[in-house]
Order: sequence, then C-alpha cells, then structure tokens
Amino acid sequence: MQYEEAVSKLYTLSGELAPAAPGVPRRKFELAHMRILAEALCNPQNRYPSVLIAGTNGKGSTAATLASILSVSGYRTGLYTSPHLLRPNERIQISGATPGENSLTDISDDTFAEAFAKVETTAAQLVSDGKLPHAPSFFEVMTAMAFVAFANAGIDIAVLEVGLGGRLDATNIVEPVLSVITDISLDHTEWLGNTLTEIAREKAGILRPKGLLVTLPQHPEANAAIGEVAMALDVTGVNAAAYLPDRITGDVSYPVSIQGEGITVASPLPGDHQRRNVALAIAVAEHLITQQQLTGLTPQSIERGIRLTSWPGRLESVTIPGTQITLLMDVAHNPAGAWTLRSHLSRQIDGDQLPAPRTLVFSALKDKSIREMAQILFPLFDGPDDRILLAPIHSPRAASAEALSEVAAELDTAAEVCTSVADAMDKATDRVGSVIISGSVYLVAEAKTWLKERRG
Repeated sequence: MQYEEAVSKLYTLSGELAPAAPGVPRRKFELAHMRILAEALCNPQNRYPSVLIAGTNGKGSTAATLASILSVSGYRTGLYTSPHLLRPNERIQISGATPGENSLTDISDDTFAEAFAKVETTAAQLVSDGKLPHAPSFFEVMTAMAFVAFANAGIDIAVLEVGLGGRLDATNIVEPVLSVITDISLDHTEWLGNTLTEIAREKAGILRPKGLLVTLPQHPEANAAIGEVAMALDVTGVNAAAYLPDRITGDVSYPVSIQGEGITVASPLPGDHQRRNVALAIAVAEHLITQQQLTGLTPQSIERGIRLTSWPGRLESVTIPGTQITLLMDVAHNPAGAWTLRSHLSRQIDGDQLPAPRTLVFSALKDKSIREMAQILFPLFDGPDDRILLAPIHSPRAASAEALSEVAAELDTAAEVCTSVADAMDKATDRVGSVIISGSVYLVAEAKTWLKERRG
C-alpha cells in the first residue's frame, strides 16, 4: 500500500468526536474493542515499557520533554501524541539511540503505510469474523499503528499522550510502568463531565493498582478526585514540586537538584506554565532511573534533553522572511489555555516584545467554550490600530463564521469575519506588526500550511 492511499483510507474512518449523522448515535468509547484489535496484532504494546500521560493542558509538552530526555540519554524512544499539525506522521515519532542527541523524527511514509496496512487488514478480518461490530475509529487505528511501529522498531521505551480523558482512551490498554497527570481544567465536558471532579476521575482512569503516579498540586477539586482514586488503588504518588523553581521570575533558566546534583533547567518552550510540565518530566526521568534501571539517565542528560525539546505550535514565534512581521502561534483551545496565552502576551506587550499594531487571528471548534476564550483574549487587542480577524476552520467540527461573529457582537468587540484561514492570514500580514494565531490546533495547522505555501 502506498502512503497516499493509507492516509486517504485513514481519513474515511469515523472519529470519536466527529458529529454523527442525523438520527445516528455517536460512537461510544469502548476499550474492549481496542483490546481485541491489539490481541489480534499480537499485543505489540506489551513489547516495551510505556509511560502514560493524561491531563487537560500540558500533556503534550510533558511528553515531548520526557521523550527528548530519554532520546538524549541514549534510549530508542517512541513518542505518540495527538493531534497533528500538518501530517499524521507527526503523531508517531521514533528516535535513534545516540547519546547526546534528540533524534526523535516522524515515522517515514513507508513505515506509516506499512503500519496502516497491517492494522487495516487485521481489523477487517475481525469485523468479517464477527469479533468486532465495526471498523475501528481514526484514533483507535492511529494508536494501534503507533504500537505496531514502536514494536517493529525495537524501541526501549514509549511515551504515550492520552487522546481524550483517560479511563476509556485507546492508549489505556497499556500497562504503564508509570502514570502522569498534568493540569486539569474544564474541556470536552460533553464527554468527560461538567465538573473538575468528574473530569479528574476520568483522567485518573490511567492509574493502576499499586502503581506510580507523578503529578503536581493543582485545583483542590481535581486534587481530591485524583487522590480518592489513587488511595483506592494503593497508588504511590510522586509530587514533582521539588523540580519547580523556588519562585517565578522572568528568567528563562533556573537551577534544580537531581539526585543531589545541580543542573540548570532551560526549556526552549516559552511560557511560565512550561515549568510545571518540565518538572513532571524530570520527576518521571528520575524515577525511571531506579524503577526501570535506566542508568543512562543522568542529571547531565536530563539537562540536555530539556534544552533540546521540540514541540511546535506552542507559543511558537516565526518571522516571515524578508518582512518585519512576527507570527506567534499557539494551539490554546480552552479557557485555561487562553489564560496561559494571555499571561504570556501581557508580559510581551509590557516588555515591548510584541510590536504594535497587533492582529489576532481567532477561531475555534463549535464544541469549545468560544465565548469564554474570546472574553479572555479579545481585550488585549484594543489598541487604535489593532485588529481581530475571525477565520472559520476547514473542519466538520468548526464553529461557523456566523457563530464566531455572534460571539464578537455579544462582547461588543469589533471583528472582521474572513472567508477562510488563508484569507485571514493574507489580511493579517498586509502590514508590519505582530500577528497572534490562536483558538484551535486546527487553526494553527492551517496557518502553518499557509506559511509553508508562502515560503514556496
């Protein structure tokens, strides 16, 4: 099977979050089906240890940082994340085993096609035999492909980001050597619950009896829910707070102690919030040294791994070649993410690091808290020449141009509705200044595609 055919077939599969046809119930999350598929594939996920990371915000950054640390430490590492920005290959990355380097790269087109063909053929046979009621979803297939690709590559360890929730997520068929829960906030309430308690319990579904949990103190409601699940399962909790700086300053680097040895933490990922994600990654790395005898992990390799982390689309700054136009792209897609972005932008504006005039290109999926995100971000763009451009995303889950316009009107905010993301980007970059693109992963993906095409 060729790569193009594999991608085309993959996109025909139903997604768990895709709108259902009228009169057709949405697909339910079901781990039993994922286990059946994995067993037919000879359970590739059992051929290497895995770290499983759940949370609302920060789980991708934590996973990318941890995977970089492991790669730099000389371990052949598999990294599975979602969603992707430009190509589905981005979701499955594998590193070499060269100490000192973060060699994580997207799997090749041939490897992608090979893994898809194996999973598709296996799934089709299970449906034909009546062992599965229907074909697996997009995310189930991608997850199975990651397990297969990692097993074929002979990785030493996998770092897996949970897609949604935790308890019923397709990744949760692994038996993690260690579980991580990042910061929790309200998101995907239609699926996970309307309170922090309900959502935290779903995230805590990745815990195992007598297992190990790395986390940080957060909202009391989330802390209590996670604690209840952990106590019931006799889970050992690890507080990563020891790896946070003593106080938050404007410094981009700060000292911490690992196994009695001091290192300097200097993550290339911008934003004060990344300190929490880095702390989680450090805590995991230190426990892997003793728990999994990964003695290649040292304070020095942890320090270097943090420095070499790559995680695009998160407060990513790009200057358009040949211009004085700066793009700042961030995938913030819920109120908590919007507050984090606002904090970062406020500091940059106060420090004259975000040249005026400023333009916000904004969009969101219709199942997100659009009004609340707009309330958080729109007030920053109230300068005399600032603009807000509303750009409908090309997705069946996208909020319409009308819906975005209605939100702006409700907030009494002047905003221009564009026909597409490309149209918005053309208008946003027609003058010198700063352009901020945020509100959805899909929005940033389309903006990156526009930028790639502009660069030729």
